[in-house]
Amino acid sequence: MPVEVTWWGHATCTVEDSGVRFLTDPLFARRLAHLRRRRGAPPPPEAAAAEAVLVSHLHSDHLHLPSLARLAPGTRLLVPRGAPAAVPGLRRLERSGLRLTEVEAGDEVTVEGVTVRAVPARHDGRRLPVGPHRAPALGYVVEGGARTYFAGDTGLFDGMAEAVGPVDVALLPVGGWGPYLGPGHLDAGRAAEALAELSPAAAVPVHYGTYWPIGLDGVRPHEFHSPGDEFVRHAARLAPKVAVHLLGHGERVRPEVAR
Repeated sequence: MPVEVTWWGHATCTVEDSGVRFLTDPLFARRLAHLRRRRGAPPPPEAAAAEAVLVSHLHSDHLHLPSLARLAPGTRLLVPRGAPAAVPGLRRLERSGLRLTEVEAGDEVTVEGVTVRAVPARHDGRRLPVGPHRAPALGYVVEGGARTYFAGDTGLFDGMAEAVGPVDVALLPVGGWGPYLGPGHLDAGRAAEALAELSPAAAVPVHYGTYWPIGLDGVRPHEFHSPGDEFVRHAARLAPKVAVHLLGHGERVRPEVAR
């Protein structure tokens, strides 16, 4: 079993490779500011169990301090370089026992024999709604028995496949949390274009169908419900050799990869 992927909702996944668990952008809340969780129960307590956590950027639906506070002391926490200066709460978490490591694109960190490589992303990495652009948005490639790419939030960019490198499994964002996607995001069609460039053996669509603004249930509801199915359809046309695994919240898959 080279790798097992569990999707907990939004951008939160557990990637287990070689017996080492990695948790991406943990968000365990029923409500975050103007957003509420509309589909899938919040992840169970065991979802917070990981040897390392990969934070892609500073937006609060990806770097959520209350969710990070659920991690056990000693957990390794990888964040974009400059994140603690923009989000002082990270230092409090470090004092409570988390092992904080700042990284930038090109950096590699080894966690219990598994390598994590930070790669570029095209996205606004600021801690909004205020604050200077202090930390870049990142993706990560977990390289153990398989090479698993977690894209975080990103748009398409020139040289994407070269920057990410060869991957076996791609966890790609295909939607968002509101009626409209701004720049620096992938919708289902653009995610399928990225998939065709990356050419992994398998893919899992994420970052859709979980959170939605309170009071906007009837505004462009297809942007909430349909991105996963649309990604499957576009991927079948643009990247027919890639096995796409459409997961429900809390479901897991062991993609077949050849190494």
